[in-house]
Amino acid sequence: MPTYRIVESDTDPTAFEPYGAAKDFWKCKDSEVMLSGPAETGKTRVGLEKLDAMAWKYGGMQAVIVRKVRNTIVSSVLQTFQKKVLRGNVVKPYGGEKPEWFDYPNKSRIWIAGMDDPGKALSSERDVIYVNQAEELAVDDWETLLTRATGRAGNMPYSQVSGDCNPSDPNHWIKKRQAMGRLKFFESRHEDNPTLWDRVKGEWTAQGKKTLEILDGLTGVRLQRLRHGRWVKAEGAVYEDYTSSIHYCKRFDIPKDWRRIRVIDFGYTNPFVCQWWAVSPDGKMYRYRELYATKTIVQDWAPIIKGYSEGEKIEVTISDHDAEDRATLDRCGIKTIPARKDITSGIQAVQKRFKTNTIFLMQDSLVSRDPLLDEAKKPCCTEEEIDSYIWPKGVDGKPIKEVPVKENDHGMDTMRYGVAYIDKVGDEVNLNKIIDFGSVLSTCPN
Repeated sequence: MPTYRIVESDTDPTAFEPYGAAKDFWKCKDSEVMLSGPAETGKTRVGLEKLDAMAWKYGGMQAVIVRKVRNTIVSSVLQTFQKKVLRGNVVKPYGGEKPEWFDYPNKSRIWIAGMDDPGKALSSERDVIYVNQAEELAVDDWETLLTRATGRAGNMPYSQVSGDCNPSDPNHWIKKRQAMGRLKFFESRHEDNPTLWDRVKGEWTAQGKKTLEILDGLTGVRLQRLRHGRWVKAEGAVYEDYTSSIHYCKRFDIPKDWRRIRVIDFGYTNPFVCQWWAVSPDGKMYRYRELYATKTIVQDWAPIIKGYSEGEKIEVTISDHDAEDRATLDRCGIKTIPARKDITSGIQAVQKRFKTNTIFLMQDSLVSRDPLLDEAKKPCCTEEEIDSYIWPKGVDGKPIKEVPVKENDHGMDTMRYGVAYIDKVGDEVNLNKIIDFGSVLSTCPN
């Protein structure tokens, strides 16, 4: 069994010591508890360490690690759990590269689940459930988890649903549940993370300085939430009718007879974005697949796009107007039409769809997260851009609703192009015109 004891530094890999709000979270036995805080304060680590400690202490304990979307656990939470928390081969995973559970020598078991794919993990009573990035859940999800940890499993003297979260909208259900006194709420700081703050020397570590430099470079609502840990609303949000509990919808099998389109926004240093959209017979739009990444050239993207589209009938591929990049796709067998780029009318069309609940972003659409964007704390998919897609402020502090702030908006542009095509925004554009790019030098890999 690992040793959990007070240490003066983080140099001992067999010991773990929570500090500040993390320590209060560790000791809390309330039925509902949340550890909030800015990015990189060690929230996930303490949540997993606490779960592991309980598994060793209470033999036969049944616990679950949960995220909104199960596939996102493997590349994030499980990396931390297996490399930093388990510290050895005593605890056995079941299920290969995507484990379904972990078995302890004392018959404790920690299951893995997503709210989109609960499987056996949430099919019966559990002693403890730990939710990573709980702000992604809807209140219905949280209340469902509470019904699975009621104390009837009986392997511990108490039951608990715990979670960690980054700050979000101040009207989020987490803050409402805290205000009602149902949810015990702790707020962590960067000084709570011993890899960032040296408690003995009273100064930032080299890693701490690097991390804060990245976070200090954020802007707008992302700076307030991820650097300072504040629950603030994005002032002047362009898509103020977007509601994640409605428009960030669960996956479903798309009928084969629905219309499908692809939409592309070119980029290399900035993200290259390709979105796949399905349109239902009643005109609702669903983004069901997305590439969102940097440092890859267009000729390398082309076979990837074709590969993911195999077996699908794509009506059209709409793209940004860059002639050379469009020529590359053309030579690779991907014909494109130029996007309808009028910003005002395009935004109005998207706004109308959010207001009438006729546009949706399917969960688990992102093919893979870009590690460079992730490390820089920048959006890694379209839904992560929405809160920071805002109108600029005038001298009076009021939003100027003309052209949004041009920052972290590549998914926003791509979505706008798709809506403009489906809703026929600006009919004077000849959408059937395919430009001959034969004169533009470009090659396509075999």
